[in-house]
Amino acid sequence: MCFRLCLAVALTLGQLSTAPAVENVSTRVQPTFRAALDVVTIHASVRDRRGRPVTGLSPGDFQVRDNGQLRQILSLRADQSSPISLALLVDVSGSMRLSGKMAMAREAYSMVLSQLRQGQDEAAVYIFDQSLQERRGFTRDIAGLQGALADLEAFGVTSLYDATAAAARRVAQRPSANKAIVVFTDGTDTSSRMTASDVSGIAASIDVPVYVVATVPASEQRQLSEPARATSDGADLRDLAAWTGGQFVFASNAGETTAAAAALIAELRHQYLLGIEAAGDREWRRLDVRVSRPASVVKARAGYFGG
Repeated sequence: MCFRLCLAVALTLGQLSTAPAVENVSTRVQPTFRAALDVVTIHASVRDRRGRPVTGLSPGDFQVRDNGQLRQILSLRADQSSPISLALLVDVSGSMRLSGKMAMAREAYSMVLSQLRQGQDEAAVYIFDQSLQERRGFTRDIAGLQGALADLEAFGVTSLYDATAAAARRVAQRPSANKAIVVFTDGTDTSSRMTASDVSGIAASIDVPVYVVATVPASEQRQLSEPARATSDGADLRDLAAWTGGQFVFASNAGETTAAAAALIAELRHQYLLGIEAAGDREWRRLDVRVSRPASVVKARAGYFGG
């Protein structure tokens, strides 16, 4: 996401008298001009080797490269008290009827809600099979969302990537600084027109991380982890999550689900918001964000559209 900072500078020169005394004194006024600076915002989460959030970093601790070029960090903000905006996407396609996947999705959904702050954070609930449908609009009444999935029945084909792209555009309009998409799915896509690469480009360009919670039994985890799950463009759900600054996690049992939900929300609350000058070229620009702390891992969006 880019926003425009306008720096207005007005320079006025006083009266200058360089002519002979018999002539009128001339006055020259320097016209006012504006210099516009486009800024790219980058949400970045930093964890140590044990997976704990790294706090207290300063601009000097970060290094941001834009298409390989080192860029100056214009601003840095970290505010753990800022509210979170989440778009919760629940897969209700026919494949979710198998192996208790829908029950796992409901449990994971409930655990994520339990990590949010009533009256402060906000969330919206969407379901998808062939298309995206809004179940509940954005609200700060987190407790009121707990029963939103009670009467759902899984049926139909899956347009996972199309639904995620549509949700990314909606959550990008929310005013909260910390926003994300959480997708509860078994990872099967059967009818999307878009690919993982397409969706990651959209979500990364508007700085909306996508977290994928795979609600599958333990016996199917290995299958989802294999490269064979990749689509024809060579990208899969893991790539989609990584390229947007999100994460891919499994939620097959109560322990995994609890840990995944807590880690997800903790990561969003400890994000850094960096600002760099945007490139003027109308093209996709690759971003690489690093920190100077040893053994630290940074997650941030993969790029943005310049111009």
